Order: sequence, then C-alpha cells, then structure tokens
Amino acid sequence: MTTESDPSYLSTDRADDSTWPLIAESVRQYLHQSKRGSTTDAVTDALREAILDGVISPSTWLREEDLANALAVSRTPVRESLRRLADEHLVSRIANRGSVVQPMTIDDVFSIYLIRSALEGLAVFTVTSRPPDGLLDRLLQIQRSAAKCAESGDTVEGNKLNLEFHRVIRRATANAYLVRFLDQVENMVRRSGVSTYADPDRVRKNLEEHQAIIEAIASGEPDLAQDAVTEHMRKAREARIKALMVPSPRPRRPVRGGDSHHD
Repeated sequence: MTTESDPSYLSTDRADDSTWPLIAESVRQYLHQSKRGSTTDAVTDALREAILDGVISPSTWLREEDLANALAVSRTPVRESLRRLADEHLVSRIANRGSVVQPMTIDDVFSIYLIRSALEGLAVFTVTSRPPDGLLDRLLQIQRSAAKCAESGDTVEGNKLNLEFHRVIRRATANAYLVRFLDQVENMVRRSGVSTYADPDRVRKNLEEHQAIIEAIASGEPDLAQDAVTEHMRKAREARIKALMVPSPRPRRPVRGGDSHHD
C-alpha cells in the first residue's frame, strides 16, 4: 500500500503506556513462535499474527523505534515488515507519522465476503465433482469435535475447528492458487478483530450450516454444495457485521496458532 494522507479514523499516537507492555510482550511471543529464517520474515509473521489475533487493535500506531526495542532487533527489519503489512492492507503508512493498524469497516466486510463466497463456492464445487479419498471422513470428524466444543462452551477450540473445516475443503482441491487466495481471504476476515463465536446461537447455526455442506458434498451434486456454501457465507457475513458493531476489549493475549475470529 502506498503512503496515505492522515485519515479521519485515527485518534491516537500509539498504544498508551498501560497497554504497550502487553502488546510488546505478546509480539515477542509471536516472534519466538515464528519458524521463518530471516529476521524480517519472523518480525513480519509476529506483527501479522498480533494484528490478526486482535492483540494489536485497529487504529493503533506502530512506531519503528518502539517495535525494534521491544523485539531486540534493528529498525531495518521492522521498517520492511511494516511495508509488507501495508501491501497486505493490514496497516496504513501515513506521511510523516508512521504506520497505523487499519480498522475493518462494514464496507470491507461486504467486499471481503463477496470474494470469499465465490472462492469457497469454487472450492466446494471442485471437491464435490471429484471428492478425494478421506475428505468426508475428515469433515465429519471435525464436525463431531466441534459439536463437543459447542456443548462444553469451548469457543477457542471450536473456532480452530471451524477454520480447519474450511481449510480441509480448500486443500482438497489440490489447486495451489485457490488455496493461496483463500488463505489471504482468511487473514482479511481475521483482521476484523472480533469473534462471532461469542454468540452461542451463531455457534449452533454454524454447525448446522457445516452439516448442510457435508451432506451436499456427500450427495455428489456440485451445484447443491456450492449453494450450501453460498448460504453459509451469507449468514457468516451477517454475523460478522453484527459482531463488528459490538466493541470488544483490547488488547488481547495471543491466541496460539493464529486461529482466532473466523466464520
């Protein structure tokens, strides 16, 4: 993303003194979890996950010097990492001020889910046309585990299983480009920093929608499976917008594995 003028949503110079220590500690944890070789790659991964998991909240300023000190690295990899995140539309680079985490708007949600619905629909159409061995068994296994999480109220594990459900389908297409694009869309959705799993009714409906997708795949009718995914995406979009309109506490502790806030 190119450097922008000062947008109207910006209200703070950086995370305040009370939240910055938690942010710094959390980003360090993400850095230690990164398996990437170069410092720049590892810093990029750490900042990306902290943003996507909501540890660094929207409209938070990210200053190179603060981040370099927190991560015990030079400013050069931090500067390059922020440039990469700007290219991913996770931060905005503001002339003479630095970088700020981009908030997600309702218009963003509509745009992202328009793309996601098309790509998820293509993925399920593909696997229903020629389902690979073991796909249905794996989806049913995830569904059973997710149902147990719903019963016990384990929203963290349930959210991870929800992500895995969609990842299994797209990986089963064996289309590397489709997988890559959907991975990017997943990150865009996570950028909202809110969880639809805070609503027990949405968790129940999500299970029902996933079951409809499984049954459609089992039927061997690609159009039916695509319709099931399209309906699932429509309802997920509505839930995302509803959740986005409810303020959530910030900052958050890191979520291991980067599996937060997705439907």
